[in-house]
Amino acid sequence: MPVSRRSLYHGRIVDFGIESITQPDGRTLEIEVVRHPGGAAVVALDGNGRICLLRQFRAPLEDWLWELPAGKIDPPEPPEETARRELEEEAGLRAGTWRSLGAIVTCPGFCDEILHLYLATDLQPAPSRPEDDEFIEVHWWPLERAVEQARNGGLSDGKTVAAVLRAGALLEAAR
Repeated sequence: MPVSRRSLYHGRIVDFGIESITQPDGRTLEIEVVRHPGGAAVVALDGNGRICLLRQFRAPLEDWLWELPAGKIDPPEPPEETARRELEEEAGLRAGTWRSLGAIVTCPGFCDEILHLYLATDLQPAPSRPEDDEFIEVHWWPLERAVEQARNGGLSDGKTVAAVLRAGALLEAAR
């Protein structure tokens, strides 16, 4: 934990500030840190071996990205509940079976965000409820195609690449 923190901006998603920290060698250093509540992402796998990928417009990049259903944790919500909520809101799906794919740290040089990754199966339709600022298209890709695209750079979103590769490895090991 920081020795001290001066918040420069507190928004609905992040808190940006300057923190004094003690380094492992005992020196004190001021660093810029983005505090984020974390999030969850879901590899939703249907009975035909396809995964749900969203084509989503991302304003900071001014471009469309291929992504998994995912979103920010609303504390004190547990990560798996975030995953369930986001799968329904963004993709219009519910899952009967959930399996953890572990977690990833997104940008440890300046941000404390941790994303929890899940594999969801036994899918059922549900009403989708995208937020007003979300522009989302729901698509279904064969898992093998998604794994190949994650390996060769066709998918560029970090959480999607990590989760797709982990899901692919888990399912391959189960065969």
